[in-house]
Amino acid sequence: MTTAVADRTLNAADRCDRCGAQAYVRVVLESSGGELLFCGHHARAVEATLRPMTSDWHDETERLNEKAAVPVD
Repeated sequence: MTTAVADRTLNAADRCDRCGAQAYVRVVLESSGGELLFCGHHARAVEATLRPMTSDWHDETERLNEKAAVPVD
């Protein structure tokens, strides 16, 4: 089940576990298979501590720089 969850793209409903902002990083803990979600800011803040304890670090922060499509009238 963790694999299926880890493969999906994060969306606007996924919120950072620290501050509630939109999540762009999903972390799967090696020991429990538990999942944590972080905004880019908090992911960077905890990365050095958490990364050695993870089985998956799914980072979509590159989406922060994407330009939204503007509909043409």
